[in-house]
Amino acid sequence: MLLTPMRVSANYLPKMGGGVEVDIEGFTNLYGADPLYHWLGFDSPLMFAAHKAAGGMTSLYRQLGIGSERLVRHVLRDQLHLSEEQVRWSYEFPYGGSVRLITLDGRIELDAVDDAAARLRIKTWIDTQKAALRISVPLRGAVLEVRQGYKSADSKRQNGDLASSVQAIAHGYLPVLTIMSTQINQVVRARYIAGRWAVLAGTTGNVDSSTSTFAFFRDVVGYDLAAFFERNADILRTEMNVTLKHLLEAR
Repeated sequence: MLLTPMRVSANYLPKMGGGVEVDIEGFTNLYGADPLYHWLGFDSPLMFAAHKAAGGMTSLYRQLGIGSERLVRHVLRDQLHLSEEQVRWSYEFPYGGSVRLITLDGRIELDAVDDAAARLRIKTWIDTQKAALRISVPLRGAVLEVRQGYKSADSKRQNGDLASSVQAIAHGYLPVLTIMSTQINQVVRARYIAGRWAVLAGTTGNVDSSTSTFAFFRDVVGYDLAAFFERNADILRTEMNVTLKHLLEAR
């Protein structure tokens, strides 16, 4: 689930401003026919490799986000004995004369969790976050938006997420921004917290479930996600090394 999306990035080719992917032959023809780029040597295979690596890096981060979403949903399903339908949540809102469907990455509905101990852990955690975020309405569960990291200050994305937090709370769910890495812009983090998002990051060590993604999964959901990554680190790193080599090749 985690690696399959990222394997797509190994075969990434740049589009160079056009609508189709361009291989090294197409790149050389395109840039070689441009007088300035030819004079400067921009039609070099190394320039092609640089374009491929730059776009491929963006693709890798995007695919890691997709793989993380799938992994989180699978853990919620298996650990809490939920169905695929139960771990998904979406809402509709009017937009430009039509209706848009927005889907968040995961859901935990308290009444759907049969295990009494797990249900109590999750409810206690939600109540603690609810108090910290000063949410006054009753909450019946939590919805998760999973990201591999959040280093940019993309205002369009932030505004969309802040709108989602309003919708989630209105439907009785605690919105939880679940960051898998430690890479999150602190200004952005503060804005999300102000927007009533519980924000978790991929910290390990002496951390608690109110701020750590891995502590939340270990202590609240009941699955040690950090241990999963540690057990499989050799496999993950080997596969990533192969993908990166493909992306850095000038062919």
